[in-house]
Amino acid sequence: MNHLKQIAAKLEEFGLDAMLVTSQPGEFYAAGFHGEGAVVIAPNQCRYFTDSRYIEAAEKTVAGAAITMTTTAAPHKALILQAIQDLGIRKLGFEEEYMTVSTFNEYTKDFPCQLLPAQKLVNGLRSSKDPEEIALMRKAQEITDQAFSNICKFIQPGMSEQEIAAKLQYDMLLLGAEKMSFDPIVVSGPNGSLPHGVPGDKPVQKGEFITMDFGCKYGGYCSDMTRTVALGEPTDEMRKVYDTVLQAQLAGIAVTKAGVPGRDIDAAARKVIESAGYGAYFGHGYGHSLGIEIHESPNANSRNDKPLPAGACVSAEPGIYLPGRFGVRIEDVTILTEDGCIDITKSPKELIIL
Repeated sequence: MNHLKQIAAKLEEFGLDAMLVTSQPGEFYAAGFHGEGAVVIAPNQCRYFTDSRYIEAAEKTVAGAAITMTTTAAPHKALILQAIQDLGIRKLGFEEEYMTVSTFNEYTKDFPCQLLPAQKLVNGLRSSKDPEEIALMRKAQEITDQAFSNICKFIQPGMSEQEIAAKLQYDMLLLGAEKMSFDPIVVSGPNGSLPHGVPGDKPVQKGEFITMDFGCKYGGYCSDMTRTVALGEPTDEMRKVYDTVLQAQLAGIAVTKAGVPGRDIDAAARKVIESAGYGAYFGHGYGHSLGIEIHESPNANSRNDKPLPAGACVSAEPGIYLPGRFGVRIEDVTILTEDGCIDITKSPKELIIL
């Protein structure tokens, strides 16, 4: 699976003769392979360059591109230059969000063409997942859901946050994950008020919430979910906060569909939390896109006034964080359609008491 043809089809729209892709996620999206390489994509020809560590795998994996191995005498830069000359490239797009200033200055000096920022070309394509991409994300989420089911049977009072995080990672790998989407977040009790807290040696105790935010990669694509569970009987306030977050998430999901601006989805969830009196304790956005990377665009937050496209995979993750006391976050992944959205996270969301 690659997207060389889709990128090539967009070149004229962006006024480009070709696109240069050098970032790890961009390379994987374009060529369906990551070999610390570079891709030059022109309307009628694509070239892929990688070194001896990856050349054999690239030749077996990359379709639709001429594959050349870099050498000391012919490094990436020399091969890109050769492609520019062979293909008569005058306007070359590049990924300005990834290319360093030093590399840009070097290429500008040495390449006989104009380098034009064209991150929007790649990002625009990546924002709408095709069926193959969605199938991989569904598989990644199935693994993550099963790991959550396992962890709920595993947790016991006295275990450390680190031990729980280690078990989550072990199970996801055992179930077929390639690696983690990100370092898992496992926080309990007062640590739960830290949205991106780091698992520590703190033991989990009865009467506490445990928030677990985790995900894995399968076929190069990410999953992401968060569940907050109670270890022992929660207080009335804990139940109220949990229910408020759940209702906020459901309100956001209810208005999520293609064509709706990200800020409107965020507002629907935020209104529920604010009406319950916890508005000051929900500081981050409602959701972000994910795919090859765990954080992609577009986002469902208060700053995004642009309509979200069909095929976008957007997290739904409102939260309430009471400093020094506890926190609650519930996160699913939704796929936007013209009529609404599909929630691919299947783990239960009703409060689980272990």
